[in-house]
Amino acid sequence: MKLMKLPSAKWMNKMKGRVIKGIAGFYYVQTKTGLYECKAKGIFRKQKIKIIPGDYVTIEVLNEEEKKGNIETLADRKNELIRPVVSNVEQALIIFAASQPEPNFNLLDRLILLMEEQEVEISICFNKADLVTEQEKERLREIYRNCGCEVFFTSTKEKQGIGELKEKLFGKTTVLAGPSGVGKSSTINLLQNHVMMETGAVSEKIARGKHTTRHAELIEIEEGTYIVDTPGFSSLYTLDIEKEQLKEYYEEFRECNGGCRFLGCLHYKEPDCLVKEKVEFGEISKLRYENYIQILEEIKEKKKY
Repeated sequence: MKLMKLPSAKWMNKMKGRVIKGIAGFYYVQTKTGLYECKAKGIFRKQKIKIIPGDYVTIEVLNEEEKKGNIETLADRKNELIRPVVSNVEQALIIFAASQPEPNFNLLDRLILLMEEQEVEISICFNKADLVTEQEKERLREIYRNCGCEVFFTSTKEKQGIGELKEKLFGKTTVLAGPSGVGKSSTINLLQNHVMMETGAVSEKIARGKHTTRHAELIEIEEGTYIVDTPGFSSLYTLDIEKEQLKEYYEEFRECNGGCRFLGCLHYKEPDCLVKEKVEFGEISKLRYENYIQILEEIKEKKKY
């Protein structure tokens, strides 16, 4: 009878997992047998490879009782986002409040651009939907109807719309982005039962929340389904792209390709522009277009220096 060769003891101490977060040189790796605190082997530093949340890795267990180990290998990344710094992400969910505070549409459009630039599928969630009328919900839907983003309405206070969100997130890794004070942490708390996020108090004077998240962290809702909490975005930063590229990140503009008189039309001051015609007739959101022009002007101004 042929004897089966048993794996070596060293190999039995190895297992696969996913990096949930990294803090001060320590990486927390979720495996089927629990969460391990790990250091990265020196070869990563020598090759200038940085381990980031979302990475799939192989670890060597050094102490099973204390759940400590070393990261030995890093799997190829499907993608790598720059802001937030996270890998292997399938989609993004941008969360804003429908009211209190009123949506900052300029910031919302910039976040859409940020995710479009990184080629991530995008959905928009308007929380605090219990504070607005059905007419206002329809207005918000209309603004983003043609931009390629699915729109959701939730109320963490009334626990409404959370089931639909769970269906959208199921089986994927999703980045959550949005400014402070819109109910992002409250939404995370309703989506899962494992990690309770600190919710920031909202200032009555400025209706903006305190920053409560300081680093990207993966939270497992259920097996195979992760959400990535990110620091609150509040600055109206300018993307580092060329002015000719900007229009390509607007799906409603891309549908007009070839319809303008000029091939390189920026949809701004050029005559016979199909995008401007559609804005005039209400087929493209005027608000989205005005934000586009503002960002375009900022990019042009930035390139002067």
